[in-house]
Amino acid sequence: MLKKKKTEDIENNGAEINESTPQNEQGQAEIADSAEQKLKDEVTQANDKYLRLYAEFDNFRRRTQKERVELLQTAGKEIIVSLLPVLDDFERAERAMESSTDVEAVKEGVALIQNKLNNILSQKGLKPMQSIGNTFDPDLHEAITNIPAPTDDLKGKVIDEMEKGYTLGDNVIRFAKVIVGA
Repeated sequence: MLKKKKTEDIENNGAEINESTPQNEQGQAEIADSAEQKLKDEVTQANDKYLRLYAEFDNFRRRTQKERVELLQTAGKEIIVSLLPVLDDFERAERAMESSTDVEAVKEGVALIQNKLNNILSQKGLKPMQSIGNTFDPDLHEAITNIPAPTDDLKGKVIDEMEKGYTLGDNVIRFAKVIVGA
């Protein structure tokens, strides 16, 4: 009898579940549809945020690239403008050489122009390297040739300089072309 009662209870519960299933399925379908719609909305919002962020980054990249190009152009402009007075001085010296008979005055004028040019370039950070008498350094010097050293203490050192080397700030912009004692 106990078995019979349990079997009836199970059948009744099954019937109750079967009777409520159409309503539950409809409710579950609505919940699933609303959850699906929420997920679709979230995906749409995420894609929108992604596209906006990508566009913003692309604009930033273009803007910085444009600023970099403008900076390079204006840096060159500043140096050229500062060198224009030297160019004017050379033109005046050329005109003076045509009519001048005094060689010493022309030499003095050219020396003044050279000093002016050196001052302008040193203000911009250009510094000449001192090479003669120093130990040969391949990071600073370019050896053109080796010659026998006149004394033993000049072996491996720079004996003569064919072209001066220059640094701009801490960077070598032109290596000194030197003759090294062997």
